[in-house]
Amino acid sequence: MKKRLGNRTVQWSVLLLLACGASWASQASLPPAAAIPTESASSRLQQYGGRQPAEQLMAQSLLSAAAMDEPNERQGTAVLAGADGMPNGHGRPTVSAMAGHMDSAAPTQQPAPPLTSPAPPSPPAKPIEKPAPQPLSDRIVEYHLEVELHAEDKRLSGTSTFTWKNPGSVPVRELYFHLYPNAFNSEKTTFMKESGGRLRNDKSTAASVGGMDITSIKTRNGQELSSRMEFVQPDDGNKEDRTLMKLTLPAPVNPGDRITLNCAYDVKLPAVFARMGYAGDFVMAGQWFPKLAVYEPAGLRGRTAEGWNLHQYHGNSEFYADFGLYDVRIKVPADYTVAATGFPIKPATQDGQTKTYTFYADDVHDFAWAASPHFIYYEEPYATSHLPGVRIKLYLDPKHDHLKQRYMTAAKKALARYSQWYGSYPYSTLSIVIPPENGNGAGGMEYPTLVTGWGAAEEQPDLELERVIVHEIAHQFWYGIVANNEFEEAWLDEGFASYAEDKFMELEYDVRPNLAIEASYITSPRPLQLNSWSYGQHGEYAGNVYTRSKLVLKSIESEIGTELMSRVLKAYFQKWKFGHPTTADFQKVLENTTNTSWSHFFDQYIYNGHMVDYAVGGIQTRQVLADGKQAYENTVLVQKKDGTYHDIPIRFHFADGSQLDKTWDGKNEAVQFKLNHPAQLDWVVIDPEKTIILENKRINSFMKTNVDPTLTARWNMGVVKFMETLCNWVAW
Repeated sequence: MKKRLGNRTVQWSVLLLLACGASWASQASLPPAAAIPTESASSRLQQYGGRQPAEQLMAQSLLSAAAMDEPNERQGTAVLAGADGMPNGHGRPTVSAMAGHMDSAAPTQQPAPPLTSPAPPSPPAKPIEKPAPQPLSDRIVEYHLEVELHAEDKRLSGTSTFTWKNPGSVPVRELYFHLYPNAFNSEKTTFMKESGGRLRNDKSTAASVGGMDITSIKTRNGQELSSRMEFVQPDDGNKEDRTLMKLTLPAPVNPGDRITLNCAYDVKLPAVFARMGYAGDFVMAGQWFPKLAVYEPAGLRGRTAEGWNLHQYHGNSEFYADFGLYDVRIKVPADYTVAATGFPIKPATQDGQTKTYTFYADDVHDFAWAASPHFIYYEEPYATSHLPGVRIKLYLDPKHDHLKQRYMTAAKKALARYSQWYGSYPYSTLSIVIPPENGNGAGGMEYPTLVTGWGAAEEQPDLELERVIVHEIAHQFWYGIVANNEFEEAWLDEGFASYAEDKFMELEYDVRPNLAIEASYITSPRPLQLNSWSYGQHGEYAGNVYTRSKLVLKSIESEIGTELMSRVLKAYFQKWKFGHPTTADFQKVLENTTNTSWSHFFDQYIYNGHMVDYAVGGIQTRQVLADGKQAYENTVLVQKKDGTYHDIPIRFHFADGSQLDKTWDGKNEAVQFKLNHPAQLDWVVIDPEKTIILENKRINSFMKTNVDPTLTARWNMGVVKFMETLCNWVAW
């Protein structure tokens, strides 16, 4: 799923003005001489050299923030190789994204529609839509689904014949089902209580009430089992929540054996604000059928004892399911067009009143579809040397018909890049659905072989049009193919997709993220290996699962280099595609590929919620005589306030214009630097080039020597909290 920043020009303009004032005031008010402990064994005597004006350093710091409308989008000029070795800089106008140039002092207006180069050319491609000749996954489940859309009363009626194989080593006496539509039963469900009836900027209305009723569930010989159904709430005990159902079986399923059941159900669709539902006559059917939970054998995802992975539907959580086969028939009014996971196995049939589509998908772990009488449909085949062949299918809201080429180009480039970087996209289709403006709650979402863009609100959208498409296509590789458990380790999907999105946008659209600004958003860092509902509000969840996760991956890359990071991610994808890995599995691939232990890094920044925070604790200067000449003894305290990092760069600038760059190993809690120099120390800054990606409190990384000491406490504490509040305001 894609978090959405939206159009933040006004908010960032206000933030910029306040930030500039606060930053300048804080720089002018920092302490000259905080108390410094007696020099210890960790103290070091340093020398000096070089120069850089203080005004230049401070201006660089402020302008790096000022040049942003949204934190991920500004102009860049990198020219890198294309997905198939083609140069992508030739002939492409530079994109001015969101805020313009780095030397701009403030964002001004939304950019013109971006101009981009075409996708790498495709050789003749005729993707074959047929079942895979060999299984790619374990195929634990098999669904045969039939559903009819009753458009007038916003309802689905369906039947399901499903088969489940016991992958474990002991008999299983019950099955569990996710009934996700029941999240919208009332305001008392776990999802509604935790989300407050909203997702991102989309809010529920009085019409956003829905649910699922299972009217029958039978064995193959006709035995009715509905009396054996029981709703369970393993996460919070909320009896008003009916998103997880237990079914006690009349006989156990032995290891390796299968059970087939027949089910009938009705779904009342809510007015869409959170993934599934309707907007006018548009329908997004995501998580719309009774869906089997995952039974994990011992060893899978680190389990020591086999059992069901059971969670309710939460305000922050997404999904987790087994791979399998889907054979689906969808009946809609005759004037509707349907987009769906997989591919059609025969032309749609009509009876004058209704139209029936038949789709098939294999080696996927979900099936979603969308329907509308207004879709404008386009299809193009595409292939590269890393991508054998895929049919890209666009289902556009009429308002975005003129944007067909932008959507198609973004999809082609993303499939080409990700297939080159990680491994070939294994499916024959990719469908892209653009909801209407009032259906934005269905937008920015990933399903196997199907993604949704933002609702068609603007005639000429900025690069958020491309960004959401390439983010959701990145999910096809991580959520779709690697398939981690999004309930328990969402960062393995969202963080990896956000990392891939940034890398792609920089390469193809000249849009570089401002990582220092993004790190400043992280005011409530938490461990990444948390259940999604264990975070606080959605902002805390998104800040960690999307942004901090991406920064962690970027930090790893900064240490091992781009080329080796590419090898790590490709090795991880290849080893764990269709495999449901964990954080520990990624760590093992990283360590094997780099031949280095990463336990200290993971313990701090992944398994715990640390960030990097090195601060200038104080400056003392005093005049001394050296060789009969007047000089200054300058003593600086540098402190470690959070996680440990290595090779901390520190710049000391003196009143005569000279400067000294030194590096500290960062291991101890504090270090003193004593600098004997003809001139007084003017200022100190830690990490002047912003190379430490996980540093999130740079406001305490700079200190001037000559400041009114009466303002010290007020600005050291007040400005930090003030800036954190501002960043939280615009972050989501």
